[in-house]
Amino acid sequence: MDLADFLKGINDEPSYIVERKLNELVRKNYHFKNLSSDNKDLVLSLVKKYKDKLRTGVGVSQYTINRDMYNLYQNRHKMELTEVDREHIRDILEGFKQ
Repeated sequence: MDLADFLKGINDEPSYIVERKLNELVRKNYHFKNLSSDNKDLVLSLVKKYKDKLRTGVGVSQYTINRDMYNLYQNRHKMELTEVDREHIRDILEGFKQ
């Protein structure tokens, strides 16, 4: 499973399916294997937030992604996020842009 497969049809999926797809993405895609369970939970919370925006028709702007990435950057030591983790999270979030 790659990122495109994960993002395909995600807006219409219930939360448990999104979580299952995210777990499969992390397990099977070598780019995302280094995400810890805490980082997966972080990504899942961001995905849920973005999915809700997409369902209401608001969409996800580059500003929203940049703001969330800035918050992750500010808390990178507390959350133990590496540069690679942040890049992979950015790749996932960029897939939600309209």
